[in-house]
Amino acid sequence: MNAINLRVEAQTSAVHDEVMALTAVVRPILQGLLFALKHEVVEQAGGIENLPLFMLPRAYRAGSGDCGICFEYAVHDAINRKDPLVVERVHDSLSRFCNVPGYDTSSILFGAEKTGALKIIGDPRQLLTENSRLLTGIRAQPPKLIDHISALTTAFRQQAQRELLPSSISGLWKADLFLGNRDTDKWVGTTVKINRNQLEGAPGLRIGIVPAAHGRGDTITVDSSKNLIVCPLPYDGAFMEIFYCAWRIVQYFLAADAKMPPYQHLPIGSHRNVAQHLYERRNFPVLQVIDSLIPIAQPGLIETQQRVENTSTAMGPVEDEVNTLIAPQPLNV
Repeated sequence: MNAINLRVEAQTSAVHDEVMALTAVVRPILQGLLFALKHEVVEQAGGIENLPLFMLPRAYRAGSGDCGICFEYAVHDAINRKDPLVVERVHDSLSRFCNVPGYDTSSILFGAEKTGALKIIGDPRQLLTENSRLLTGIRAQPPKLIDHISALTTAFRQQAQRELLPSSISGLWKADLFLGNRDTDKWVGTTVKINRNQLEGAPGLRIGIVPAAHGRGDTITVDSSKNLIVCPLPYDGAFMEIFYCAWRIVQYFLAADAKMPPYQHLPIGSHRNVAQHLYERRNFPVLQVIDSLIPIAQPGLIETQQRVENTSTAMGPVEDEVNTLIAPQPLNV
């Protein structure tokens, strides 16, 4: 694997344009909702790459876990786009608390899709190699992540398989992300919870990402009872505020049947501006809409290198060489 010596310190752009920042986070929210759709619903639309945006509100059925799914996608996306509001805190958690060397902080999304099909977003040749090591916090040779992906995904669905996992990673099937640094190819299991009270530890998990609790501050801490490094993402003027605003924009847009929501639903000008971008693209496939929003997302907040069309799904790979995402499972199944 070629080392990428990208230093986190180089990504220091602040949120200087609300519309562009919201647009950047709306993209992974749309992606999360799209990949959470049931297989048969998407197939009726001719496959995931053909589902138009105006069909999303008709195919989507709201559930209690949807916001959490989109939070996972948004965190994953923000890390890989070097959003300084997120990646600096994650890098701090990795380097200071988990002793993960390197600078090119990245994320691999892990989970199981509601149909039971398994997948990982991205090209495996770029994400995992034979040298990708999993740091478990135990004094032992770090296991190779690529050797355990198949067993972990099976363990997510089959309880009997969980008993066959090595003790050091017996709870790693609960991971939502693998966080690490690509330049050193070292990774740690991570859980992401939109509800801080649902944060749970398990053997193999090292980091827990949650929204900062109001009044508690956003300091990275060690939770010895859960054996987790708790990395809260701050609110005011920061990532969580942007995420929740973007989430509401998408929800109001879907409730309006992919048309402009009533003024009383979105009275803030910047929010209506983002909804207008979606409305103007309602006849295009959702994946194309996500891609089309890249140029108007805030420069420096999220880099413009994602190609969402290169994504394997439960409906089959959009591109043959891509076979590595494992998508999350909603709670409303």
